[in-house]
Amino acid sequence: MKKYLADILTFTRIILSIILIVIAVIPNESKDLNCIAFFLFVIGELTDAFDGTCATKWPFPKNKTPKYRKYAAVYDMLADALLAGGLALFFINKINLVVGLVVGVVYSVVAIIIDLIVYGKLLGHPDTCTKNSLMKKNFDLAKTIILTRRNVYLALIFIATTVTLYDSSWPLAVKITITVVAVAICIALWIFLAQRRHNISRDAVDIEKKLSKKSK
Repeated sequence: MKKYLADILTFTRIILSIILIVIAVIPNESKDLNCIAFFLFVIGELTDAFDGTCATKWPFPKNKTPKYRKYAAVYDMLADALLAGGLALFFINKINLVVGLVVGVVYSVVAIIIDLIVYGKLLGHPDTCTKNSLMKKNFDLAKTIILTRRNVYLALIFIATTVTLYDSSWPLAVKITITVVAVAICIALWIFLAQRRHNISRDAVDIEKKLSKKSK
């Protein structure tokens, strides 16, 4: 059962994302929806924080990997995109249209440009990048760019979730309590996932090791 945990977490994130998108588009302006959206996104992000760890700790035995896991990276990227898109859509429809659109469009354009430069194609991955990509020509610079984009993404997510929380119908004391607990959890995850935070993927770690050996 443990070996399926990573997949369960990933597909749970997809389900939560779909629910978040539905909430974002329904014609209901109740601030109670902010509370639901906040928890859906936070739980979704927690599944993202641990699915990679579970996949590494409890892998499938060799030659016994299910066929669907051939596209595991695609499922993970889809889940991440749906979750972020769900929050962005909720922010645009329920909180602030102008701010949501500006931030969403600017980040999307930057992300597309970075993908084309680093991977040589959209929705790239370290193990599927083109031969003319920056990942192949200058791995260290490519890794720096990807990690910088990740940190910007995390900052935007923090701002969006905080605004969503404080725009909800909960009393101020509840909002502050949730903020304190959320910050504590974020700090704990920041420490616990220190190694993963500095890696752009498990494949990239292998690439980096090979490059380090060649340079010696």
